[in-house]
Amino acid sequence: MSSDRRSWIASANDPDCGFPLLSLPWSVFSTNAGEHIGIGIGDQVLDLHACVESGLLCSLSDAVQAACRAQTLNDLMALGPTAWQSVRDCITEFLAEDTTDRVSIAARSQVEMLLQWQSEIRFVLPAAIGDYTDFYASMHHARRVGQLFRPHNPLLPNYPWVPIGYHGRASSIVLSGTPIHRPWGQQKRVGDKPEFAPSARLDYEAEIGVYIGEGNPLGTPIPVDSAESHIFGLCVLNDWSARDLQSWEYQPLGPFLAKSFATSVSPWIVPLAALESYRVPGPERTAGDPEPLPYLRSSSCATDGIHLTVSVSLCSAKMRDERISPLEISRSNLRSLYWSLRQLITHHASNGCNLRPGDLLATGTISGPDAGSEGCLLELQATRGKLQLPTGEVRDFLEDGDEVTVRAVAERPGAPRIEVGHCTAMVLPAAACTP
Repeated sequence: MSSDRRSWIASANDPDCGFPLLSLPWSVFSTNAGEHIGIGIGDQVLDLHACVESGLLCSLSDAVQAACRAQTLNDLMALGPTAWQSVRDCITEFLAEDTTDRVSIAARSQVEMLLQWQSEIRFVLPAAIGDYTDFYASMHHARRVGQLFRPHNPLLPNYPWVPIGYHGRASSIVLSGTPIHRPWGQQKRVGDKPEFAPSARLDYEAEIGVYIGEGNPLGTPIPVDSAESHIFGLCVLNDWSARDLQSWEYQPLGPFLAKSFATSVSPWIVPLAALESYRVPGPERTAGDPEPLPYLRSSSCATDGIHLTVSVSLCSAKMRDERISPLEISRSNLRSLYWSLRQLITHHASNGCNLRPGDLLATGTISGPDAGSEGCLLELQATRGKLQLPTGEVRDFLEDGDEVTVRAVAERPGAPRIEVGHCTAMVLPAAACTP
């Protein structure tokens, strides 16, 4: 679809809105009759369940119509890219200003009745997430963190060869707006014995989430050149970390309770089809880096990256009391990853692991090469020292009452601005716990 096509919904054409006709992101929202799938357009949401009920989607297959009436996106995800695109094409014609199809033009009054204001609905998790995997795909993040613990050898020998990841906890993935309680856990502060206490080094991690659409059978790898056909869409993700718990428990098996207490995601899933205008070359290897092994070499590396700005802002309780706007503290870009999204998927399934519709993969902390592009506070301290807030407060790690927002936006000259979403959560004190 042309990136400059306009909608008859005025707000969709507002360059500051972030929900143009090109985007049409997926969501799920709550109604009195249950959860309905919605598509974002301008400052509104089109109810797909109601579209099916009113006969507007009768040109689509029975399977696609049934999936659009489901209470999560999983059924639609499972149908594959042709089904996803058929819905997008149909809705685009209903919403486009320049539509010439008489049926689509006549349906506009019906469509208008099925629109709801984004500000007036309650979003819910868009999919039943069966499995969650977090990667470590930013070389800049890995090098900065490695320098804190191994100054003379920050990157482990396997990093330039293999996309590093771990299996996270799907049950604690929550939607943007859900408060996060400071976790309890074992930590070693002084002496020989650990203590069990609330984390004192709570951190955020700014990431992009990848929802899997059509899966692969157990035992069947996914070739790198077809890996993106398994991506239903992208969201914004904050994979919270308790650094003190993590430093004590991560050897020898890696992250566990320091990560499993919460992961926050934005409500929108933006299709890859909406981001074609923002494609950039894939990860670049620097002098001395090895070429990826053959199974990870893409024939489309010239367009494997996506120009997607990821920013983080923080607002403390004192800032809110004094009516001070949130402070942007970092800005990075998805294109800075060392491993592309297709490489992450291919590696994940290379041993025959079966990915399933609704599974969620995360990039890991997205950081850039320069100061100001750190994707977490642990890194920020290493490059800039403690964070200074407008109130005079300082932060090395998050305090109770701090509200963190991770946002991702695709924009470039000549194309509409696309809001991938924002993911906001406030840190609450640790819940009562009897050791």
